[in-house]
Amino acid sequence: MQMKTVESSLVKDKYYVVDHPSGLTIYVYPKEGYKSTYAIIGTKYGSVNTRFKVDGGEEITVPDGIAHYLEHKLFESEDGDAFARYAKTGANANAYTSFEKTCYLFSCTENFEESLEILLDFVQSPYFTPQTVAKEQGIIGQEIKMYDDSPSWRVMFNTLVGMYQKHPVRIDIAGTVESIAEITAEKLYDCYNSFYNLHNMVLCVAGNTTVEQVMKIADKMLKPCENHEVESIFEDEPYEVGESYVEQKFPVTIPMFNLGFKEAIGSEPINSKRAAYTDILLYALASQSSPLYNKLLDSELINDSFDFERMEGPNYAAVIFGGESRDPKRTAELIKEYIAAAKLNGIPQEEFDRAKRAVYGNIISDFNSNENIANVIVDMHFEDRELFEYVDAAANATLDDINARLSEILDVNNCTLSVVCGDE
Repeated sequence: MQMKTVESSLVKDKYYVVDHPSGLTIYVYPKEGYKSTYAIIGTKYGSVNTRFKVDGGEEITVPDGIAHYLEHKLFESEDGDAFARYAKTGANANAYTSFEKTCYLFSCTENFEESLEILLDFVQSPYFTPQTVAKEQGIIGQEIKMYDDSPSWRVMFNTLVGMYQKHPVRIDIAGTVESIAEITAEKLYDCYNSFYNLHNMVLCVAGNTTVEQVMKIADKMLKPCENHEVESIFEDEPYEVGESYVEQKFPVTIPMFNLGFKEAIGSEPINSKRAAYTDILLYALASQSSPLYNKLLDSELINDSFDFERMEGPNYAAVIFGGESRDPKRTAELIKEYIAAAKLNGIPQEEFDRAKRAVYGNIISDFNSNENIANVIVDMHFEDRELFEYVDAAANATLDDINARLSEILDVNNCTLSVVCGDE
């Protein structure tokens, strides 16, 4: 077993990385004086991984929504479900599936070791039968319909559908009622055996714990497994957005909009500098203290729901601005005009300084949260990045770095406006 210590002079903190003999990478971030502990285990397997090869074999295609379906089913066993077991330890447990990963987690203030045993047990113990799989279809079908009735969910996914022509990020994470009807116990086992390999997974524990405590449970519970190479297959995605405008009627009082900017995908992987520079840039452009935000607010085009998001994953990257607006088209035009002017003239020094201080301050404050620490470490592990590198990149960013990043993204001629509005 190999262990390394990762330290930061800026944060004045450290964590530990263990290459466990089972194949699982384990991160432990002790927080002295904290009473709670947060643990999360994730696999690099999300909704976009519907076409793949294992060890160079034949291509396997599975139904849309199967990663999310598997997440639901993994909590079940012949002896009951994991939530009932957690109820006895007092831990608060949950799980989620995103575009690129599936994660299972819990937080607790007591009985940590027992709760970690439960986590490491059920994620290694799949139990799928035709009967239990069929029972879940109605439950997830209702969840899909619930999201279909959510205007905020629809405006976001309509943006992705407009931006992306081929990439599966345009497909709802839960799939469709039709696609989940194709899911069988055999297909769930195919996906589990392909992606839920400990070599393709990561565990992170943060808070009131020690490396020794985590390793004791890991050594007891983890089952060594053979490593398999899983290659996900994606069609080449054109640079151009598919549709520049998408509208859906919904019973909303105020229209909602997303303005999505699609980024060209190069050969370089996501890195900490690019992520930090983008975050500072977006804060400079559109935070609540930015000139753009205040202009839109003073014009009564937006309210305090206005926000922005950086999205990055396997073979896709985008920036999305959105919120409520009584005139989404005018709002989008003003956002694009502001970005075009910033590209021409550069971000002003004072705006950069303000944004850099704010982003760095937010980063440092996140280190007070066990949940934030663990979730970010898992995200960065799957992106082959390191937590403190991102901190350093934000702390050392220059105005030239930010303006250079602006020149690479936010093409005002290659974006999608998604609007959800009433019938008037």
